[in-house]
Amino acid sequence: MDALRTAGPTAPTLCAGWEARHVAAHVLLRERSPRVGIGLAIPALTPQSDRLTAELADTARDAAGFAALVDQVARPASRWTPVAWAGDAANLVEFYVHTEDVRRGAGPVPPRALEPELARALWERLTSMARLSYRRSPVGIVLVVTDGPRKAVHRPRGDHGTVVVRGEVGELTLHALGRGAAAAIEVVGAPEDVTAVQQVLPGG
Repeated sequence: MDALRTAGPTAPTLCAGWEARHVAAHVLLRERSPRVGIGLAIPALTPQSDRLTAELADTARDAAGFAALVDQVARPASRWTPVAWAGDAANLVEFYVHTEDVRRGAGPVPPRALEPELARALWERLTSMARLSYRRSPVGIVLVVTDGPRKAVHRPRGDHGTVVVRGEVGELTLHALGRGAAAAIEVVGAPEDVTAVQQVLPGG
């Protein structure tokens, strides 16, 4: 909420084609609208989800409309919604990444210093979802937290080798979610393998 309010409704974000108001609309509808939630899970229904998000974002072009939208986002979701049932399992990475989408949309900013508890929780979520995030990579992936743990999360295929992706856990999370161009990470490996990773994760 702080990032959204600081940015304002028309601030650019890391989500292509989205301003801050679209991110706010997406976060709200993901929690409150079954039609949008289904659209996020089923590719054939994605156009419907995109349309509903755009319609809500259009109500928040000015400061007053945007403030009202962010206030809605800030209110807890009903305990009857599936996202509320899932708790941090559904929201931790989602909220972290979208916060950074808004913070970094206008250009480079220093990474946030994360509380140790948040960093540990992000690492647990990252390592559990990394196989899915890197599934299209022909190159093996080892994630290494600076001065912290490391984990091999994807095996190489064919003649490819393995690269090391190194950075703080929040930056590694952004890389895994396709925001590598905006993340303070280092990808180390054979040049052809680094290039292969960048082809499947633009900005990686």
